[in-house]
Amino acid sequence: MISNSSKYAIKAVLYLALHSSEENKIMVKDIAEPINVPQAYIAKLLQELAKLKLISSTRGPKGGFYLSEDDKKGNAMNIVSAIDSEKKLNACILSLEHCNNSKPCPLHHIINPTRTILMNNLKTKTIAELSLDVKEGKAFLPL
Repeated sequence: MISNSSKYAIKAVLYLALHSSEENKIMVKDIAEPINVPQAYIAKLLQELAKLKLISSTRGPKGGFYLSEDDKKGNAMNIVSAIDSEKKLNACILSLEHCNNSKPCPLHHIINPTRTILMNNLKTKTIAELSLDVKEGKAFLPL
């Protein structure tokens, strides 16, 4: 349901939430290794998120990526939607082109309620809340 690109983007944003600020911007090379994603790949994802104003960035010698307080109010669903199209998020688990409620695949009624719950949870939990869970040890992220 969620692509590897979205997973990488969420890991990168959480890394920024935990380690960056307006005074402490982080360069791509310093994000790639801890989250175990190729530098060029994560650079492309972070540039897209910055372009959409989901994260902040500054160019120049003291530049890099960071999360402002407003950025931390965003949710994980914003990141997933920015990386994966709505069509991909709602795609059939069996990759059948015409799967829908009126013409469901064999797994449609099993997956659809789970997908709805997942999407709602991604919409309601902020980046600040997710990063706080990591800080408090309620969630694990190898950073």
